[in-house]
Amino acid sequence: MQNTQHDLATPAAAPPRSAGADVAAITGILGDPIVEQASEPLRRRFRIPWKTLLFLAVVAGGAAASPWVLAHIGKGSGANPLANIPSHTVERGELLISVTEDGSMVSDENVDVVCGVAGGATIVWLIEDGSRVTEGTELVKLDSSKLAEDVSAQKIAYEKARAANIQASKDYSASTIAVEEYVEGTFKKDLRKAESDVTAATERLQATRNSLEHGERMFRKGYITPQQLDAQKSAVDRAKLDLGTAEIALDVLERFGRPKMITELESKRDAAEAKRDSEQASLDLEKAKLDRLTSQLSKCVLKAPKDGLVIYANERNRDRESEIKNGAKVNEGTTILRLPNLNRMRADVEVHEAKVDKIRSGMRARIRVQGRDFEGTVASVANRPQSNWMSTAKKYIVQVRIDGEPGDLRPGFTAEVEIIVAQLEDVIAVPVAAVAEQRGKFFCGVRRGEAVERREVTLGQGNDKLIEITDGLLEGDVVVLNPRAAIGEEPAADGEESPGSGEGGGKRRGPRSTAAAAKPRG
Repeated sequence: MQNTQHDLATPAAAPPRSAGADVAAITGILGDPIVEQASEPLRRRFRIPWKTLLFLAVVAGGAAASPWVLAHIGKGSGANPLANIPSHTVERGELLISVTEDGSMVSDENVDVVCGVAGGATIVWLIEDGSRVTEGTELVKLDSSKLAEDVSAQKIAYEKARAANIQASKDYSASTIAVEEYVEGTFKKDLRKAESDVTAATERLQATRNSLEHGERMFRKGYITPQQLDAQKSAVDRAKLDLGTAEIALDVLERFGRPKMITELESKRDAAEAKRDSEQASLDLEKAKLDRLTSQLSKCVLKAPKDGLVIYANERNRDRESEIKNGAKVNEGTTILRLPNLNRMRADVEVHEAKVDKIRSGMRARIRVQGRDFEGTVASVANRPQSNWMSTAKKYIVQVRIDGEPGDLRPGFTAEVEIIVAQLEDVIAVPVAAVAEQRGKFFCGVRRGEAVERREVTLGQGNDKLIEITDGLLEGDVVVLNPRAAIGEEPAADGEESPGSGEGGGKRRGPRSTAAAAKPRG
């Protein structure tokens, strides 16, 4: 090894340096590998493993006599490690604060095709998703076998109820006629007969009395015997009895017979009327059941209420068991298909709970779909997060309506939506990589000649790339994009825990990265 170093060395080269000095030089250029472990996730792809650095240090120590190595990493070359750190010149300008998320296009106005079968039904046939249909086209067929049997059985029950109702109606009509018949016919006939009997009995009594008077004259003259006279007296008594009986019969007919018979007939009539009403109610009930079952049977075939495009009503959070497809069981009221209005479209996007508080209805938005750009407006923000058993992240549905008629967009297209939260004018904004945080304070690294100055800053609003600086920087300042590497840590004050103490066994930890610490205020 010594011979190799001697062969490579030249008289003009500086004397060999120690491996420790070379390690310090490499560390100054590439950064401390231990500190790199605490850097922001965005820089992880650029880290060089510490074992590799150690290997390079050993190689550098062995090749310290090489003029090429001394020219690039030696102190004697006069190289400035800060020259390789990218920087940004502070300027004033516009800052667009927005929230960008992906979503799906849906129609803002749909005609829903809903299952109307009580208790639900099974889909036995379904039109193809995305089909264009005209009004009256069959869209869905549901299993109707059980309903068809129920309709047949109900028709039999309805006909029986109708027959019973007809019989009850006839009975009521007959009982009504019976009351009128007695009052206007039978009673008058019986009354006439009773009055006739009284009249006949009166005439017979008068005739027997006349006969008795004549017999008494004849008995006094001796023309008849006493027995014949007694017979005439007995005839008078019988006539009196017959007259009394006829008069009693007439009185009973008028006082008791007529009211009794009318009451009985009216009772039968009223009972027949109640039975008729009962049978009518039963018939109405059976008819309603038949109509309901017939209607349910007709709902097993769903037709298009208008011309349009067929879209299956499969929501994002719908599991495979409830997915709309042939053989799927759908409950009553479940939307099976939708016929969207393609002239009124919107994008539904899921926004994380950390960003949703920034969004309000009425905010302007930009929607990009299939390489086309549209203007839109936030229509609504969900009050509750979207349920998703596959993820613990809470996301809220934000509806962004496209202005005007979008043309040939279809539901289901992926949309990239940028919601404009604020548009700041004449503000100082720097890349988020130019800000770091340490112990609750934010700072930037400002170039001062060949040095970098730590400067505390106050943050405003920001987006994924830029963040507003409300205090601490001036227009024209030059900030480095990795202040952590250029400045390192600020020493802890007395009584304050240093960044390297506590858990971690004394590992050195630098300031938190901007991505994790300098969270923009919205």
